[in-house]
Amino acid sequence: MSLKPTKPLSGFIELLPAQQRFVNACVAKMQEKLRIAGFEYIDLPAVERAEVLTDETDWSETATQMYLFQKGDTKMGLRYDGTVGLARFVAGHLNSLTFPCRLTQFSKRYRGERSQKGRFREFYQLDMDILGLGGLSSNYDAEIVKLAADIYDSISELVGDYVINFGSRTFWGAFAKTLNLSKEQSDTAFVLIDKKEKLDAEEFQSGLREAIGEECAELILSVFSDGYKKLVGRSSELDAAIAELDDFANLLTSMGVKKARLNMATMRGLGYYDGIVYEAYSLTYPEIGSIGGGGRYGNLVGKFSKTSVIGSGYAIGTSRMMMTALERIDLSEYESNVDTAVLVMGQGQVEYAMSVLARLRDAGIVAVPYLDIDKKFKVQVEFADRIAARYSVIIGEDEAAGKTVTIKDMNTGKQQIATVEQAIKAIK
Repeated sequence: MSLKPTKPLSGFIELLPAQQRFVNACVAKMQEKLRIAGFEYIDLPAVERAEVLTDETDWSETATQMYLFQKGDTKMGLRYDGTVGLARFVAGHLNSLTFPCRLTQFSKRYRGERSQKGRFREFYQLDMDILGLGGLSSNYDAEIVKLAADIYDSISELVGDYVINFGSRTFWGAFAKTLNLSKEQSDTAFVLIDKKEKLDAEEFQSGLREAIGEECAELILSVFSDGYKKLVGRSSELDAAIAELDDFANLLTSMGVKKARLNMATMRGLGYYDGIVYEAYSLTYPEIGSIGGGGRYGNLVGKFSKTSVIGSGYAIGTSRMMMTALERIDLSEYESNVDTAVLVMGQGQVEYAMSVLARLRDAGIVAVPYLDIDKKFKVQVEFADRIAARYSVIIGEDEAAGKTVTIKDMNTGKQQIATVEQAIKAIK
């Protein structure tokens, strides 16, 4: 019989225990920042109705880049982001939530796209959203960016130095109106602005001129060369957008956010966001690409409810950061979480050894027994070394008779006879 493959599918991640402990430690730091900011953790289903996930009439996985399947008459799919499920959840629990509400998710997402370096078919993502009924002050956008900065600071071993760019979809929408651009012209210009930093200067400028004409292109280019302050007075809507940007930048300064900067080319989610937007990049490890982003969205639950819910959200693609970090991080401190190995010299001592094991665990000590009593004691010691236990608690005939243990420091080799209480104190 031929053996089945042991490698996971391309684009799916599996980690060794030490790697997983490192990832868990980093995630715990991130979630702690959200906990002390009053965010409530929600764990939503990985599977949603296909009609919830997409409006496409072509349900094929190629068209939607989703994993879709059908059971009976119900078409379903694996979640590809956190926002769709969040919208359904909020619409379904409007009367049970207190607004503005703060919700966070940390879960696996699935995208049926071609896997490549830094892009996975299965990946973890951390989301944080602040939601308001009927409206939400842009002050919350500043809080979201501050939280993102706090999170990145807490996992500096992953991201190193970083920058959070921010811009304004409101500004560009209002400016386009003053230029009398059609929707098609605006959309084309916004796509170019979004790609500005990936294009050379000539490509960007010629693209704008071709899309919206020489005069309008020059006015847009002036925003990048001279700033946006000179545009005050063109319209009340544009003035309000400029004031919002100024207030946002001032709030970030007052909150001590030092690594955020205005970048008018920051657009994100062209069919999604409609206010302040933000995106972060690692400066130390630029190969990671984007390490997170988000922004203001004006109608979160519109497909599920007539109630207006406004949100400000941020997503951190943790898998991309983690997998890049694992290529350079020294995992020696994560090699084991075992405090002590319990080694038993013979079958007659198993009953006492198990009682000692229970007392160690009751004291909060991570204790792992070796219970294959037919193996030589040398094998048991080697096992304790292999699991990187800090101590060994050895139980033979004398220890069982005297209700004691021999405790051995696996780093120094020093050992002593002790009561169980003394052993617990020494290990802790």
